[in-house]
Amino acid sequence: MACLQLKIMTTFPHRIEGMKKELTIEYNFFEHYTELDQEIVELVEKAYTICNKAYAPYSNFHVGAAVLLNNSEVILGSNQENIAFPSGLCAERTALFYAGANFPDCEINALVIVAKGDFVSLDATLTPCGGCRQVIAESQNRQTSLFPIYLVNQNHTVNVFPSIKALLPLMFVA
Repeated sequence: MACLQLKIMTTFPHRIEGMKKELTIEYNFFEHYTELDQEIVELVEKAYTICNKAYAPYSNFHVGAAVLLNNSEVILGSNQENIAFPSGLCAERTALFYAGANFPDCEINALVIVAKGDFVSLDATLTPCGGCRQVIAESQNRQTSLFPIYLVNQNHTVNVFPSIKALLPLMFVA
């Protein structure tokens, strides 16, 4: 396991003239998902199983998500495309919306996302789309604790983010 840190320097001139703000994104990197705790390895394997059942006839890019709840339930979701774009739904949102609708009093302990397809190269870092990031943020804001997000790349390397704040540092909040 290697701990990587990415620092992004940016300015917000519309707020305070010339003042710089620093965004730091910390995450852990693993060479293969089998290096993770056994419980998470099982989630990855379940995410791959549902990934293979994704309905993706247009992009041929299959995504699977597994959500572990604090009652030990595992909720699975896969992307569901629709010819009337953008009427489809991403795997992350499919799983998170199901969890929120059917287990509203349970907290999320972990979110695993996997993908397969030619849409991106095998060694590319896979990340949720902007819409999914905001849904993940809303799911996290509904509960009292943060949950890690495991992004399993097509070459089976893993980026583990401690919470959605690392992937969406300037998220909408109420």
